[in-house]
Parts: sequence; structure tokens; C-alpha cells
Amino acid sequence: MPAAGATSVPNAFTAPRPTARLTALIADIAGTVGRGLPPDPTAHLVGECLVPHLGAADLLTPEQCESDPARYRQHLLHAEHDGSFSLVALVWLPGQGTSVHDHIAWCTTGVHRGREHERRYRLLPAEGPDTGPRLVATADVASGPGEVCGFAPPGDIHRVWNGGPGTAISLHVYGADISRSGTSVRRVYPQPADR
Repeated sequence: MPAAGATSVPNAFTAPRPTARLTALIADIAGTVGRGLPPDPTAHLVGECLVPHLGAADLLTPEQCESDPARYRQHLLHAEHDGSFSLVALVWLPGQGTSVHDHIAWCTTGVHRGREHERRYRLLPAEGPDTGPRLVATADVASGPGEVCGFAPPGDIHRVWNGGPGTAISLHVYGADISRSGTSVRRVYPQPADR
């Protein structure tokens, strides 16, 4: 998600050789996505694929857990050859987070290590001719290791951050090939006053 603060470097979307556990997870996700279900149930079922692997020491390599002191870091783990999904690991140091954004496709997240905080928003229409649409916070969620959530546009506006004292790592599965698009973000919204 470069538009929301990820590192943009040459070859940023070159996926390294996966561990055996990651290879099994990718196969599970491919089987689930390959069922061709609508976005909401797909996101939910992909979450079920993630749960048994989250927190496992042999899921990611040390390189896939590396952070960036300037901003959260995105590691592309897999982009399916047909463009149907991408799997990334996001590594967050304390205080790092995204802007308020929505996505180009369904998304499922699972916390691998640490704690990930999320604020969800709803976009309300303009109240009159002299005002614009506005964001209203609808939920605050803090997820720990092994917890998953999934969603699909519309209604996927949120921001995510690490509010804890240590490094957080989460896996994100997007229903699009972000190695081609460069991002999972559709739009970035102005930061509301409720920050």
C-alpha cells in the first residue's frame, strides 16, 4: 500500500522464496479464492485459512519480518499468477500507521505478532449545498495474535496503526494483484478530526 505509507523501492514487489508453511497457506488461499464466491464470503473464508498459521515461528523468514524506521513496511509474499489475490506481510514499529483509505478489492487481515489497531469509518453524504461528504468513526478495533477480519468495498474505509510498545506483524490478503497495481488502496481520505 505505497499510497498509505509503505516503502517504495526498486523490486519492492519481488516475492522471496516462501517457507514450507507459507507455501501451504498460499495453496489454501488459492483453493478458497478459486471457488469463485462473492467478495464478502471469500474474505471470511480466507480468514479461516489464515488462523492456523498466524503466530507460527516457521511462517515467515527473518527478512520478511524486517521493519523500516521511517514507516510501516510491506513485504509481498505472493501474487497469484491469474491476478486473483496477493498476500503481504506488513511490519509496524510502534506508532506507525496508515492514512485513512479504502481498497480496490476485498481484504482479509490477520495479526501474526503484536497488536494492530484499526478505526473504521462511514462516509456520510453532504448535509447541504455548501458542505461536502464527511467521515464518521463507526468502530475501534484492537486485534492480537491469531485474530482475523475481512471486508469488501464499499464500506471498507479505515486506518490502521501499531499502538503497542513492540513490533507488530500482520498478514493481508487482497483480492487483486498488487504486484501489478502497485497498491491495494483505492482512495486516501483527509484525516478526520477524531484522530
